[in-house]
Amino acid sequence: MFGYVDGAFTGAKKGGKVGLFEMANKGTLFLDEIGDLSYNVQANLLRVLQEGTVRRIGGSTEIDVDVRIIAATHQDLNQMAQKNKFRQDLYFRLNVAHLTIPPLRNRREDIPFLVERFLPPNYRLSKDVMQFLQSYSWPGNVRELKNMLSYASCLADNGIIEMDHLPEVMKNQIIEDNIQTDGTLKSVVASAEARYIKQMLKRYEKNIEGRKLVANNLGISLASLYNKIRKYELD
Repeated sequence: MFGYVDGAFTGAKKGGKVGLFEMANKGTLFLDEIGDLSYNVQANLLRVLQEGTVRRIGGSTEIDVDVRIIAATHQDLNQMAQKNKFRQDLYFRLNVAHLTIPPLRNRREDIPFLVERFLPPNYRLSKDVMQFLQSYSWPGNVRELKNMLSYASCLADNGIIEMDHLPEVMKNQIIEDNIQTDGTLKSVVASAEARYIKQMLKRYEKNIEGRKLVANNLGISLASLYNKIRKYELD
């Protein structure tokens, strides 16, 4: 970020190197994952922001810089500052205009647009996969969506991404996320059963032939399937 002068340390580039602040002079510098900065670097960053000057490593000359800072992090800097894991003075210096971007699970309406943006040309999602993505919890946020689409597109030979092309961990996670985690064992099992049957019902047509396929895949009779549909109010 701050650059260094010639001979500042072993292996230093001859003639030194310009730092990011100097490169961004009269412009904007984006600092990603700023919550991961060490305490020492935080102190150096604070000095630059307060004084408007930067001193290269190994140098003694102060260089004037006029830089607008945009910082991003996945951590709660306010909470970190209260626990002395992030400098409070730097936090308040940075926190001029605060913008919180909700996690992907709280803005599922964005998923179709992100899919269109990240999906390779001539590829598309099946209806089941799109419904699946709308239900998934997305612990890895947008990065996970992007990586998943890259992975699945490698397996989809015909250009159509189906459920079988998704990473196994995702298909397991959606069941775990949706299972009721409190109450009696009977209620937990019933919750898991209801949600699994609901997922199966979405894969087939709502006619009698589709219901027969669902019952067959579940290993139960058609009459039992209809009883469970009524019991869990799934139809």
